[in-house]
Amino acid sequence: MATSDFWQRVSASVSSSLEGAGGFEGAPARRAPGATKLWMLLDALTVIAAATVATVYKMREGVENVAKRFWHGTLIHGGPTGALLMLLFGFITVLILTSRRHQLYNPARLNGMLHEQRLSIQSCLTAGLLLAGTLYLLRAGNVPRTIVLLTVILVTVALSVRRLIYRILLYRRFERGLNTRNVLIVGTGAEAHALRHHIESLRHLGYTFKGFIDLPGCSDAGSTCAIDVVGNLKTLFQQTRKLFVDEIFFTTPCERGMVHDVLEQARMHGVDLRVIPDMYDGLAWNNPIEYIGQFPTIPLHCGQIQEVGLLLKRSFDILFSLAVLLILSPVLMAIAIAIKFDSPGPVFYRSERIGKKGRVFRCLKFRTMVRDAEQRRTEVLHMNERDGVLFKVSNDPRVTSLGRFLRKYSLDELPQFLNVLYGDMSIVGPRPPIASEVRQYKLNHLRRLDVTPGITGLWQVQGRSDPSFDSYVSLDMTYIDNWSLWLDMAIILRTVGVVLTGTGS
Repeated sequence: MATSDFWQRVSASVSSSLEGAGGFEGAPARRAPGATKLWMLLDALTVIAAATVATVYKMREGVENVAKRFWHGTLIHGGPTGALLMLLFGFITVLILTSRRHQLYNPARLNGMLHEQRLSIQSCLTAGLLLAGTLYLLRAGNVPRTIVLLTVILVTVALSVRRLIYRILLYRRFERGLNTRNVLIVGTGAEAHALRHHIESLRHLGYTFKGFIDLPGCSDAGSTCAIDVVGNLKTLFQQTRKLFVDEIFFTTPCERGMVHDVLEQARMHGVDLRVIPDMYDGLAWNNPIEYIGQFPTIPLHCGQIQEVGLLLKRSFDILFSLAVLLILSPVLMAIAIAIKFDSPGPVFYRSERIGKKGRVFRCLKFRTMVRDAEQRRTEVLHMNERDGVLFKVSNDPRVTSLGRFLRKYSLDELPQFLNVLYGDMSIVGPRPPIASEVRQYKLNHLRRLDVTPGITGLWQVQGRSDPSFDSYVSLDMTYIDNWSLWLDMAIILRTVGVVLTGTGS
């Protein structure tokens, strides 16, 4: 479900908690230097692989023999190994520089698929022509032109296919509401409506319109539906927190000082800020113009994200989940059969949970309670052992005898590895709350929803003995602020100990 569904579920009660607002880190659009280097490295490895395949094909020899001849400097008669390496390095350098000039290492959402393919082919052909020209000037007739031609063709095809596959996978995630960016538009005039129509019609951009910000005296709100206006400039950053906004677009000319104030707050809150060109004379002279589809914008502030780290985290989630599900498949089958024999009802319990940016998804667990547990919830509310938002009853009468065993060793949560594979959850992260809990959140508590929820987390291995909601939130914030792959590994190892000792209930 979309974020709007989430807010319908949790109502507008969060707006009453604005006094508890705090700082947070948004999801930035700018590709981090580490991610750019990763894409460059992949391009370089693609060139090396293509050159190897072309050489093996031309020489009609095995890879091992070709490697030996290359090592001994006899790969090409009269062609020193060093010279060949220099030519290969030059081709890689030109390809990377040309690709960077064409902004192929920028976020994929900023360019269309066909445009990206055209620029990719153009970069490969440019590097190939320069390589051919260099060989001509050096009179390197001993270098087979077949190898050069095959290398350029293979690199062109490989890079185009790789970028195409990546974009298709990205679009599929956009369709499911994953990795999208929530947008607020400041202004209600013609430009604002044109921008809204543009980002809603071009779904490949991955933007989700969340509302207009009204500026009295600066905008024309006559053609704007009142429900689309979510606030004004004073409540702008309260709305960015409430609606999980990633970017703000300024479409209305305003006082220069007003935009500067918004820019400073955007930097503090980690929200990206863009303006429409020619509206703020002198404010962004040194900033490049970036096209959102066909709409030109000037980015005044763009944050960065640990894209490489998150890519590795996602890869680890997939591999780890597959391994767990395959290795424990007999255990999963045995638990499913035991549940059917233990009590009437379905094997799985599907609970609607709130995920990243308020996205609602169905969280899977093995059923540990009686069939009518939800209807009997009011009977045990007075037995709650947690304070504030959380709800926990150790001796819940609705839990079955088998369910107590499953909860003790956290076996009821094994199906959530399917949620991880689907992308709704991660192995490590804050636990996904239910809507009734989020209704009681203050504005700063929503920071928990800035990241993908997890099966286990810092609270699960460190704070179970503390029943307070403040401790619960504090540990989640600590995890978000100090996240790293090493921290995830440490939490997973400690989780294994918790499960084996039976303290996971």
